[in-house]
Amino acid sequence: MIRHANSIITGTGAALPDQVITNRDLEKIVETNDQWIVSRTGIRERRKLEEGLSNVDLSERAAREALAKSGLEASDLDMILVATVTPDHHTPSTSCILQARLEAFNAGAMDISAGCTGFVYALSVAHQFISSGACQRVLVVGVEILTRFTDWKDRSTCVLFGDGAGAVVVEASEEERGIINFTLKSDGRGAKLLYVPAGGSAMPASHETVKEGKHYLVMHGNEIFKFAVKVVEDTLFKLLGEKGKQPEDLDMIILHQANLRIIDHIRKHLKLPPEKFPVNIDRFGNTSSATIPIALHEENLSGRLKKGDLVAMVAFGAGLTWGGVLMRW
Repeated sequence: MIRHANSIITGTGAALPDQVITNRDLEKIVETNDQWIVSRTGIRERRKLEEGLSNVDLSERAAREALAKSGLEASDLDMILVATVTPDHHTPSTSCILQARLEAFNAGAMDISAGCTGFVYALSVAHQFISSGACQRVLVVGVEILTRFTDWKDRSTCVLFGDGAGAVVVEASEEERGIINFTLKSDGRGAKLLYVPAGGSAMPASHETVKEGKHYLVMHGNEIFKFAVKVVEDTLFKLLGEKGKQPEDLDMIILHQANLRIIDHIRKHLKLPPEKFPVNIDRFGNTSSATIPIALHEENLSGRLKKGDLVAMVAFGAGLTWGGVLMRW
């Protein structure tokens, strides 16, 4: 057993539904148009999970790919962490159902609910399990089925969200790389800037809540935009400053894919080239806790992400929550 080890990612995976919803498709069901959506968000299409499939189906696909890439069996895992706000059930957790699917019966399992920051939170928790010596191998999944909580008559939100899953395997290692730093923050005063009003114990499901559309996402977009621009930059400087690094030292910055304008604003303000900022929001929309692990997998699979690269991952979301992870790939 390696105690006080470095936490390195040894495998990545992703899963996207087959069904594609384009901006042209949305023009047929709500008052909007392709030009408006692209100019305001950068989104051209998003994925929608097929009927009959669920959160854990996408989670399993992403998890199995990450395990295969790492060379591990599910039985090797010590812990499974699933970041999601769209679980299959209030209870049991998605992570427990996933554990059964994978037959990872040596692992503990728990879900983490931190909105779009969920993957960053879960990856940080995995790192702490490993650095303490409590775990040697942890599966981390970020997954959302947001289209089932989207009001397709609300043009301010229905254009934004998509479904998807991303996964990583994190292992204890004596190699001089892995997670270097992390930061997790929240401000519950902004809880109602992005939330689902009904379905919990405060407002249980009823005929009235369904009729009134209380089970759909409610978002105050302008306030979220202003919040995001500030906390992303603050988080980057905190992650780097504590380790004596500067933004120009980064080889890659994977930001939560909520809005292309946010990514462009940060990039221009930091005066960094666009190739350091992977983008998948144009193809997948905002997949919440899945955006970063999907992007990470794409960069890893393509070979653009190279061993030794200094990588920052920063997210923000409902809660309000925000945070980041700095790592040497």
